[in-house]
Amino acid sequence: MNTEPLVQHKVPVFAIVCACIISLLAFGPRSAMGFFQLPILLDTGWDRTTFGLAMALQNLFWGIGQPFFGVIADKFGTWRVLAVGALLYVVGLIGMSIAPSPAWLHITGGILVGLGVAACSFGVVLASIARLVSPEKRSFAFGLGTASGSAGMFFFAPISQGLIDNLGWSDSLIAIGALMLVIPLLAIPLRGNSATSKIAAAEFEQTAREALREAFASKGYLLLTCGFFVCGFQVAFITAHFPAYVSDLGIASRWAVVAISLIGFFNIFGSLASGFIGQRYSKPIFLTLIYIARSIAFTVFLLIPTSPTTVVVFSVVIGLLWLSTVAPTNALVAVMFGTRYLGMLGGIVFFSHQIGSFLGVWMGGVLYDIYGSYDVVWWLGVVLGLFAAAVHWPIREEQVQRPVHTSA
Repeated sequence: MNTEPLVQHKVPVFAIVCACIISLLAFGPRSAMGFFQLPILLDTGWDRTTFGLAMALQNLFWGIGQPFFGVIADKFGTWRVLAVGALLYVVGLIGMSIAPSPAWLHITGGILVGLGVAACSFGVVLASIARLVSPEKRSFAFGLGTASGSAGMFFFAPISQGLIDNLGWSDSLIAIGALMLVIPLLAIPLRGNSATSKIAAAEFEQTAREALREAFASKGYLLLTCGFFVCGFQVAFITAHFPAYVSDLGIASRWAVVAISLIGFFNIFGSLASGFIGQRYSKPIFLTLIYIARSIAFTVFLLIPTSPTTVVVFSVVIGLLWLSTVAPTNALVAVMFGTRYLGMLGGIVFFSHQIGSFLGVWMGGVLYDIYGSYDVVWWLGVVLGLFAAAVHWPIREEQVQRPVHTSA
């Protein structure tokens, strides 16, 4: 990744590199969960609704945990949260590997892994990055962090499938879980909280309760929160169900690996470009265009005859649009409210994203079992994309109005 723009501003590059690797490790395994669906169901005899509910709970508890871990990191430090998150991640993956019943699958692969991801991924990592860079470089830095998560998706797709082929799905989950133990070591350079950040310390003084009251009184913040719901619905559905969808079409399973890898690979470029564009142009308009483009991509993919070629083309296009929403969304929160409570306020926006993720994954499994097809969920994703475009358009990219404090 090109970190030259950061070096020019004497940013602690080593800390940002560590943050990016953590993002890669945290996002990679959960983005590859779709590869475990069919092997788990084949061995256990469970249905897709069962697996879908586990992945839906994972996304939901990722969202529930995000604002709580964000406010803990804001107050008590990033390292503590990342260390706890890594432990939850490990326990969840290992527990998932030996789950004897659907209930245990839901607790381990769903709740525990979800909380682990919440503590280790974008909300906490991007907030820590925000405290290391100046506002004029923040969107680009967010793009770097998001691109790193995309790289995790790219690398863990073939890694997960290779592990499953050679070790079986259960031992593969244990191996991936062991890898998460690296996160606390990588988090050491990210020690500190908003009080120790020179950037955050220079910002408007307020309590967490005052920050929440201010955010929920902001129309732009509420619209941003509603729009991010759609992003979660779309990407989580594809992450959990696209490998099975490709298999259902009669296309060889290797193309599902290629598809997820391509989404992750081109998402790297999409995320970096998103950070660059969001730094220079209107973030709300950019987000509007992203959601319109997603709806167009879904529609074309559904209407044309499906083949390995169309799967590849769709994966490239959707990869460019995949997490391109994250950098401008978090940057807008920082523009509106500053970085002092970015972990908490960004976490609340992300909670909406994860409610969408829960519904996308869960409805994917339920509606498939009802109709024998994913088509209804695909078309729902098209409609929701147009809704998201509409709600982002009126958002104003400006700091909220605050009273002027004068010193005594």
